[in-house]
Amino acid sequence: VQLQASGGGLVQAGGSLRLSCVASERTSRSHVMAWFRQAPGKGREFVAAFKLAGGYTYYADSVTGRFTISRDAAKNTVYLQMNSLKAEDTAVYYCARGDRIILSTVRLEGHYDYWGQGTQVTVSS
Repeated sequence: VQLQASGGGLVQAGGSLRLSCVASERTSRSHVMAWFRQAPGKGREFVAAFKLAGGYTYYADSVTGRFTISRDAAKNTVYLQMNSLKAEDTAVYYCARGDRIILSTVRLEGHYDYWGQGTQVTVSS
C-alpha cells in the first residue's frame, strides 16, 4: 500500500490549508486513517484519525475545533482541513493507515502500518 500526501505549503497565521492523502488500494471498514505531524526538533505527534467503521473521528486537543478530518471513499482519499492555523502548527504532516486499531491506541503511531512521505506545512506569524 502506498499513501501519497499533498497539499502542504506556506500560509499566514489565521489562514487555511487542506491536505490530501490518496491510498493506492481501496480501504476497508477495519482501517483507520490518520494524520500525524513532526515539528523541527520534536517527535512525531498525533493530529487526527478517521475510523472507517462508523465514521468516527478523533483529534488532538491542540487542533480540536480548528482541524477536520474527512474521507472520500470513491477517491480512496482522506483529507485534513486546517483552519485558523497557528505558527505552532508548522510541521511535516504524515498520513498513515492502520488496521483494527482500538480507541485507546488510535493516537499511538506504532499501531499504524503504512505511512505517506509527508508534506510540509509552514505557518508564518
